[in-house]
Amino acid sequence: MFATFCRVVKSGCLNFYRNKWLSSAAIGTISLAVFVMACLLYLNVIVESIVSNLEEKIDISVYFNLDTPEEQILKVKASLSKLKEVKYIEYISAKDALERFKKRHKDQPVIMEALEATLENGNPLPPTLNIKANLASQYENIADFLNKPEYKKFIDKVNYKENKTVINRLTSVTKTVRKTGVIISLILALIAVLVTFNTIRLTIYSWRDEINIMKLVGATNWFIRGPFLVEGTIYGIISGVLTTLLFYPILLLVSPKISGFLPDIDLLYFYQVNFLSILFFQMIIGIGLGAISSFIAIRRYLKR
Repeated sequence: MFATFCRVVKSGCLNFYRNKWLSSAAIGTISLAVFVMACLLYLNVIVESIVSNLEEKIDISVYFNLDTPEEQILKVKASLSKLKEVKYIEYISAKDALERFKKRHKDQPVIMEALEATLENGNPLPPTLNIKANLASQYENIADFLNKPEYKKFIDKVNYKENKTVINRLTSVTKTVRKTGVIISLILALIAVLVTFNTIRLTIYSWRDEINIMKLVGATNWFIRGPFLVEGTIYGIISGVLTTLLFYPILLLVSPKISGFLPDIDLLYFYQVNFLSILFFQMIIGIGLGAISSFIAIRRYLKR
Protein backbone atom coordinates (compact mmCIF):
# COMPACT_ATOMS: atom_id res chain seq x y z
CA MET A 1 0.00 0.00 0.00
CA PHE A 2 2.83 2.37 0.82
CA ALA A 3 4.52 1.63 -2.52
CA THR A 4 1.23 2.25 -4.34
CA PHE A 5 0.76 5.51 -2.46
CA CYS A 6 4.26 6.63 -3.42
CA ARG A 7 3.61 5.80 -7.09
CA VAL A 8 0.37 7.79 -7.02
CA VAL A 9 2.10 10.82 -5.47
CA LYS A 10 4.99 10.60 -7.93
CA SER A 11 2.61 10.34 -10.87
CA GLY A 12 0.65 13.38 -9.63
CA CYS A 13 3.85 15.43 -9.32
CA LEU A 14 4.91 14.42 -12.84
CA ASN A 15 1.50 15.41 -14.21
CA PHE A 16 1.86 18.80 -12.54
CA TYR A 17 5.35 19.31 -13.99
CA ARG A 18 4.55 18.14 -17.52
CA ASN A 19 1.49 20.39 -17.92
CA LYS A 20 3.13 23.67 -16.90
CA TRP A 21 0.75 26.00 -18.71
CA LEU A 22 -2.41 24.28 -17.55
CA SER A 23 -0.98 24.01 -14.05
CA SER A 24 -0.22 27.75 -14.05
CA ALA A 25 -3.77 28.52 -15.22
CA ALA A 26 -5.27 26.33 -12.48
CA ILE A 27 -3.04 27.90 -9.82
CA GLY A 28 -3.99 31.38 -11.01
CA THR A 29 -7.70 30.54 -10.91
CA ILE A 30 -7.55 29.01 -7.44
CA SER A 31 -5.32 31.83 -6.18
CA LEU A 32 -7.88 34.40 -7.32
CA ALA A 33 -10.67 32.55 -5.51
CA VAL A 34 -8.59 32.20 -2.34
CA PHE A 35 -7.60 35.87 -2.56
CA VAL A 36 -11.22 37.03 -2.71
CA MET A 37 -12.19 34.76 0.19
CA ALA A 38 -9.26 36.08 2.20
CA CYS A 39 -10.47 39.63 1.45
CA LEU A 40 -13.80 38.61 2.93
CA LEU A 41 -11.95 37.39 6.02
CA TYR A 42 -10.25 40.76 6.52
CA LEU A 43 -13.50 42.57 5.77
CA ASN A 44 -15.13 40.45 8.47
CA VAL A 45 -12.37 41.48 10.90
CA ILE A 46 -13.10 45.15 10.14
CA VAL A 47 -16.86 44.68 10.50
CA GLU A 48 -16.52 42.74 13.77
CA SER A 49 -14.26 45.45 15.16
CA ILE A 50 -16.71 48.20 14.18
CA VAL A 51 -19.62 46.25 15.66
CA SER A 52 -17.67 45.64 18.88
CA ASN A 53 -16.89 49.35 19.19
CA LEU A 54 -20.55 50.23 18.66
CA GLU A 55 -21.61 47.64 21.22
CA GLU A 56 -19.15 49.13 23.70
CA LYS A 57 -20.84 52.51 23.33
CA ILE A 58 -24.31 51.08 23.95
CA ASP A 59 -25.56 50.38 27.44
CA ILE A 60 -28.70 50.75 29.49
CA SER A 61 -29.00 52.87 32.61
CA VAL A 62 -31.17 52.11 35.62
CA TYR A 63 -32.27 55.23 37.52
CA PHE A 64 -33.40 54.61 41.09
CA ASN A 65 -35.76 56.66 43.20
CA LEU A 66 -33.98 59.36 45.20
CA ASP A 67 -34.95 57.77 48.52
CA THR A 68 -33.71 54.28 47.62
CA PRO A 69 -31.17 53.02 50.22
CA GLU A 70 -27.72 52.28 48.85
CA GLU A 71 -27.85 48.76 50.30
CA GLN A 72 -30.90 48.01 48.15
CA ILE A 73 -29.16 49.32 45.01
CA LEU A 74 -26.15 47.12 45.73
CA LYS A 75 -28.47 44.11 46.14
CA VAL A 76 -29.94 44.81 42.70
CA LYS A 77 -26.43 45.13 41.32
CA ALA A 78 -25.44 41.79 42.87
CA SER A 79 -28.50 40.10 41.36
CA LEU A 80 -27.72 41.54 37.93
CA SER A 81 -24.11 40.39 38.16
CA LYS A 82 -25.31 36.79 38.28
CA LEU A 83 -26.96 37.06 34.87
CA LYS A 84 -24.92 35.47 32.06
CA GLU A 85 -25.99 38.29 29.72
CA VAL A 86 -24.31 40.96 31.86
CA LYS A 87 -20.73 41.86 31.00
CA TYR A 88 -20.13 44.82 33.29
CA ILE A 89 -22.05 46.96 35.81
CA GLU A 90 -21.05 50.39 37.09
CA TYR A 91 -22.69 51.89 40.16
CA ILE A 92 -22.87 55.69 40.20
CA SER A 93 -24.08 57.17 43.46
CA ALA A 94 -26.07 60.43 43.55
CA LYS A 95 -22.95 62.25 44.77
CA ASP A 96 -20.80 60.82 41.96
CA ALA A 97 -23.49 61.65 39.41
CA LEU A 98 -23.48 65.27 40.60
CA GLU A 99 -19.68 65.50 40.36
CA ARG A 100 -19.72 64.06 36.83
CA PHE A 101 -22.46 66.47 35.79
CA LYS A 102 -20.48 69.44 37.09
CA LYS A 103 -17.32 68.28 35.33
CA ARG A 104 -19.16 67.72 32.04
CA HIS A 105 -20.83 71.14 32.05
CA LYS A 106 -18.17 73.23 33.79
CA ASP A 107 -17.76 75.45 30.69
CA GLN A 108 -21.50 76.14 30.42
CA PRO A 109 -22.33 78.89 32.95
CA VAL A 110 -26.09 78.90 32.27
CA ILE A 111 -26.40 75.22 33.12
CA MET A 112 -24.18 75.59 36.18
CA GLU A 113 -26.29 78.49 37.50
CA ALA A 114 -29.46 76.45 37.02
CA LEU A 115 -27.84 73.55 38.85
CA GLU A 116 -26.82 75.73 41.81
CA ALA A 117 -30.39 76.97 42.08
CA THR A 118 -31.71 73.42 41.99
CA LEU A 119 -29.25 72.21 44.63
CA GLU A 120 -30.91 74.44 47.21
CA ASN A 121 -33.66 71.80 47.42
CA GLY A 122 -31.16 68.88 47.42
CA ASN A 123 -29.35 66.80 44.86
CA PRO A 124 -31.76 66.15 41.96
CA LEU A 125 -29.60 63.46 40.31
CA PRO A 126 -30.59 59.87 41.17
CA PRO A 127 -28.23 56.95 41.87
CA THR A 128 -27.69 54.92 38.72
CA LEU A 129 -26.51 51.55 37.46
CA ASN A 130 -24.92 51.50 33.98
CA ILE A 131 -25.12 48.02 32.48
CA LYS A 132 -23.24 46.57 29.52
CA ALA A 133 -24.30 43.26 27.98
CA ASN A 134 -22.11 40.74 26.19
CA LEU A 135 -24.23 41.09 23.05
CA ALA A 136 -26.54 43.85 21.86
CA SER A 137 -29.40 41.36 21.55
CA GLN A 138 -29.25 40.58 25.29
CA TYR A 139 -30.36 43.98 26.59
CA GLU A 140 -34.02 43.04 26.28
CA ASN A 141 -33.55 40.10 28.69
CA ILE A 142 -31.83 42.42 31.19
CA ALA A 143 -34.65 44.96 30.90
CA ASP A 144 -37.23 42.21 31.49
CA PHE A 145 -35.31 41.10 34.59
CA LEU A 146 -35.50 44.63 36.01
CA ASN A 147 -39.28 44.70 35.51
CA LYS A 148 -39.76 42.18 38.32
CA PRO A 149 -42.02 43.54 41.13
CA GLU A 150 -39.27 43.25 43.79
CA TYR A 151 -37.04 45.62 41.80
CA LYS A 152 -39.56 47.80 40.03
CA LYS A 153 -40.71 49.55 43.20
CA PHE A 154 -37.19 50.96 43.71
CA ILE A 155 -36.58 51.88 40.06
CA ASP A 156 -37.68 55.19 38.64
CA LYS A 157 -36.70 54.51 35.02
CA VAL A 158 -34.81 52.10 32.73
CA ASN A 159 -33.74 53.76 29.47
CA TYR A 160 -33.88 50.56 27.42
CA LYS A 161 -36.81 51.81 25.32
CA GLU A 162 -34.82 54.90 24.27
CA ASN A 163 -31.92 52.71 23.11
CA LYS A 164 -34.05 49.86 21.77
CA THR A 165 -34.17 51.14 18.18
CA VAL A 166 -30.37 51.58 18.01
CA ILE A 167 -29.78 48.18 19.63
CA ASN A 168 -32.18 46.39 17.28
CA ARG A 169 -30.65 48.09 14.23
CA LEU A 170 -27.16 47.12 15.34
CA THR A 171 -28.23 43.51 15.87
CA SER A 172 -29.94 43.45 12.46
CA VAL A 173 -26.91 44.94 10.67
CA THR A 174 -24.57 42.45 12.35
CA LYS A 175 -26.69 39.45 11.32
CA THR A 176 -27.11 40.77 7.78
CA VAL A 177 -23.38 41.38 7.31
CA ARG A 178 -22.49 37.92 8.60
CA LYS A 179 -25.11 36.17 6.45
CA THR A 180 -24.07 38.17 3.38
CA GLY A 181 -20.44 37.21 3.94
CA VAL A 182 -21.34 33.51 4.11
CA ILE A 183 -23.51 33.69 0.98
CA ILE A 184 -20.84 35.56 -1.01
CA SER A 185 -18.20 33.06 0.12
CA LEU A 186 -20.34 30.12 -1.02
CA ILE A 187 -21.04 31.75 -4.40
CA LEU A 188 -17.35 32.48 -4.94
CA ALA A 189 -16.45 28.93 -3.92
CA LEU A 190 -18.95 27.54 -6.44
CA ILE A 191 -17.61 29.78 -9.23
CA ALA A 192 -14.04 28.82 -8.34
CA VAL A 193 -14.91 25.12 -8.41
CA LEU A 194 -16.56 25.45 -11.82
CA VAL A 195 -13.70 27.45 -13.35
CA THR A 196 -11.05 25.24 -11.79
CA PHE A 197 -13.03 22.19 -12.85
CA ASN A 198 -12.93 23.26 -16.50
CA THR A 199 -9.21 24.04 -16.29
CA ILE A 200 -8.38 20.69 -14.72
CA ARG A 201 -10.71 18.88 -17.12
CA LEU A 202 -8.47 20.04 -19.99
CA THR A 203 -5.54 18.39 -18.24
CA ILE A 204 -7.46 15.16 -17.68
CA TYR A 205 -8.72 15.21 -21.28
CA SER A 206 -5.13 15.04 -22.52
CA TRP A 207 -4.70 11.90 -20.40
CA ARG A 208 -7.90 10.18 -21.56
CA ASP A 209 -6.08 7.48 -23.54
CA GLU A 210 -3.79 6.64 -20.63
CA ILE A 211 -6.82 6.45 -18.33
CA ASN A 212 -8.56 3.99 -20.68
CA ILE A 213 -5.41 1.85 -20.87
CA MET A 214 -5.10 1.81 -17.07
CA LYS A 215 -8.73 0.67 -16.81
CA LEU A 216 -8.13 -2.10 -19.37
CA VAL A 217 -5.18 -3.50 -17.40
CA GLY A 218 -7.26 -3.59 -14.22
CA ALA A 219 -6.29 -0.42 -12.33
CA THR A 220 -8.80 0.56 -9.65
CA ASN A 221 -10.71 3.83 -9.85
CA TRP A 222 -8.85 5.20 -6.85
CA PHE A 223 -5.48 4.33 -8.36
CA ILE A 224 -6.46 6.24 -11.52
CA ARG A 225 -8.02 9.11 -9.58
CA GLY A 226 -5.14 9.43 -7.10
CA PRO A 227 -2.57 11.31 -9.28
CA PHE A 228 -5.16 13.89 -10.28
CA LEU A 229 -6.16 14.44 -6.67
CA VAL A 230 -2.47 14.89 -5.81
CA GLU A 231 -2.16 17.35 -8.68
CA GLY A 232 -5.20 19.30 -7.46
CA THR A 233 -3.75 19.30 -3.93
CA ILE A 234 -0.48 20.76 -5.24
CA TYR A 235 -2.47 23.50 -6.99
CA GLY A 236 -4.15 24.29 -3.69
CA ILE A 237 -0.98 24.33 -1.60
CA ILE A 238 0.85 26.65 -3.98
CA SER A 239 -2.21 28.92 -4.33
CA GLY A 240 -2.61 29.16 -0.55
CA VAL A 241 1.06 30.00 0.04
CA LEU A 242 1.20 32.54 -2.82
CA THR A 243 -1.98 34.30 -1.68
CA THR A 244 -0.82 34.48 1.93
CA LEU A 245 2.53 35.98 0.95
CA LEU A 246 0.86 38.37 -1.49
CA PHE A 247 -1.22 39.87 1.31
CA TYR A 248 1.81 41.11 3.26
CA PRO A 249 2.79 43.97 0.91
CA ILE A 250 -0.90 44.77 0.34
CA LEU A 251 -1.60 45.08 4.08
CA LEU A 252 1.67 46.95 4.58
CA LEU A 253 0.29 49.60 2.26
CA VAL A 254 -3.41 49.51 3.18
CA SER A 255 -3.38 48.90 6.95
CA PRO A 256 -2.04 52.36 8.01
CA LYS A 257 -4.73 54.07 5.91
CA ILE A 258 -7.50 51.98 7.49
CA SER A 259 -6.05 52.65 10.96
CA GLY A 260 -6.21 56.37 10.18
CA PHE A 261 -10.01 56.13 9.89
CA LEU A 262 -10.52 53.31 12.39
CA PRO A 263 -7.79 53.53 15.08
CA ASP A 264 -8.81 50.29 16.78
CA ILE A 265 -8.21 48.21 13.64
CA ASP A 266 -4.71 47.06 12.65
CA LEU A 267 -4.96 44.48 9.87
CA LEU A 268 -1.18 44.15 9.53
CA TYR A 269 -0.89 43.26 13.22
CA PHE A 270 -3.77 40.77 12.82
CA TYR A 271 -1.96 39.23 9.83
CA GLN A 272 1.35 38.94 11.70
CA VAL A 273 -0.16 37.48 14.88
CA ASN A 274 -2.35 34.99 12.99
CA PHE A 275 0.03 34.27 10.10
CA LEU A 276 0.10 30.48 10.58
CA SER A 277 -3.66 30.27 11.05
CA ILE A 278 -4.26 32.40 7.94
CA LEU A 279 -1.79 30.32 5.93
CA PHE A 280 -3.49 27.10 7.07
CA PHE A 281 -6.95 28.52 6.33
CA GLN A 282 -6.00 29.62 2.81
CA MET A 283 -4.17 26.37 2.05
CA ILE A 284 -7.20 24.36 3.16
CA ILE A 285 -9.44 26.44 0.86
CA GLY A 286 -6.98 26.01 -2.03
CA ILE A 287 -6.55 22.28 -1.46
CA GLY A 288 -10.32 21.86 -1.19
CA LEU A 289 -10.93 23.70 -4.46
CA GLY A 290 -8.19 21.83 -6.31
CA ALA A 291 -8.99 18.37 -4.99
CA ILE A 292 -12.77 18.70 -5.36
CA SER A 293 -12.43 20.00 -8.92
CA SER A 294 -10.12 17.11 -9.84
CA PHE A 295 -12.43 14.59 -8.19
CA ILE A 296 -15.45 15.85 -10.15
CA ALA A 297 -13.60 16.23 -13.46
CA ILE A 298 -12.30 12.65 -13.60
CA ARG A 299 -15.59 10.95 -12.72
CA ARG A 300 -16.70 11.23 -16.34
CA TYR A 301 -13.84 9.06 -17.56
CA LEU A 302 -14.15 6.49 -14.78
CA LYS A 303 -17.79 5.75 -15.64
CA ARG A 304 -16.97 4.55 -19.15
